[in-house]
Amino acid sequence: MKTGSQKFPTDPHGWAELLPAREAAPSLHGRHGAAWAVVGGGMTGLACARRLAALHPDQDILLLEARLVGQGASGRNSGFAVAVSHFNGGFAAGQMPEYRRVNRINRAGLDLLRAQVAEFAISCQWHEGGFHHTAADKMAIRELTHFRQYLEAMEIAHTPLDRTALQGRLGTAYYQHGVHVHQGALLQPAALVRGLADTLPANVKLYEQSPVLGMEGGNRLILRLAKGTVECDKVILATNYEAGKLGLLRRRLTASTLSGSFTRVLTEEELAGLGEQRQWGVLSLHGGGATVRLAADGRLCLRNMAEYHGGELLSQGKLLQRQTVHRAAFEARFPDLKDVPFEYAWSGVEGISRNGTNFFGPLGNNIYFAGGYNGSGVSRGTAFGTALAEYASGGHTALIDDCLASAPAAWIPPRPFLDLAAAFSVRSRFKGVGRDQ
Repeated sequence: MKTGSQKFPTDPHGWAELLPAREAAPSLHGRHGAAWAVVGGGMTGLACARRLAALHPDQDILLLEARLVGQGASGRNSGFAVAVSHFNGGFAAGQMPEYRRVNRINRAGLDLLRAQVAEFAISCQWHEGGFHHTAADKMAIRELTHFRQYLEAMEIAHTPLDRTALQGRLGTAYYQHGVHVHQGALLQPAALVRGLADTLPANVKLYEQSPVLGMEGGNRLILRLAKGTVECDKVILATNYEAGKLGLLRRRLTASTLSGSFTRVLTEEELAGLGEQRQWGVLSLHGGGATVRLAADGRLCLRNMAEYHGGELLSQGKLLQRQTVHRAAFEARFPDLKDVPFEYAWSGVEGISRNGTNFFGPLGNNIYFAGGYNGSGVSRGTAFGTALAEYASGGHTALIDDCLASAPAAWIPPRPFLDLAAAFSVRSRFKGVGRDQ
């Protein structure tokens, strides 16, 4: 029997706190049976449960979420659904098939989300205006050359931007150079996750605040929870970095903790100074650089911290400490808004692999897993969840083939070496970040 951790922390700091109150689904009590159990109610789990419901309309699917919907990693990211991945370093023509494979997965997830947001009228500030990839310091400027070579060779629609053009779009003279990639969507992540959860098909039963604490095999799989059990034929683990809490993939996946801050809603006068666009997103071309957004509700959001924290969220005290870094980066970019206060700070955890790849496929007899998105889980998690439902059902599609072709996640040494290696890897992201932080 695989025994899991009972620690599934959450806190009142995140995108969900910007939303109206919501009535949660019940937690699981007693004994239950189903054909399928999906563990994890984030982007991957929601996509998987939805696709399983369509493939097996006469079967019951149980969806078990450890926290409240929207309080996990899927509701705590910066709200970028990517279509085009950024591969650090020089463009390698021999890697074009791999670039195309990854971007096909990204676009599949983006297409699925677009259709679901439209079909179910999910109010999540969905905005398909692409993203700005920017550079403020020499290392990021050097990376811009590589990125543009990649975009041009792959025939990906984009617009190069100099400092003047960026200032006209974003209302800041901070960035020296950049490029606007036309594909991609901005969104309110907690609102998207809630909307997807609240529109699940009738044969999906969602249980919130229901962490799986143990799992055992046999003729049927048995999941043990604090106040009940589930007996099922097949299990889909959509737990990303938290698979280790069930004793799985501990040597393949780890996590980094991100943090950022929101301003209050800006006034019309303040918004008028932020360029010609009322929504935009900035991704730094330095891997450790800041992510900045002007959200649809008129808030500026800045995220520029990533650290190894054992896969945990930051305490209130640590968030306040990190907010001094957020504040300095914010005022450097928007000096005219130096008197605009931050209203919220938040932290979230991303699942990462040592070699930047993903995991997709079987973990054992009738157990399947997808995860390790390295910061691209909104669109990629949706694609992987959909494909995993089809794969576990015996299907064969081009998307399944693309997901299966992910390189194996590299082995991670055990603790205490794990902690040292993970902390070093996360710190390495900030090497040479300079003004892009």
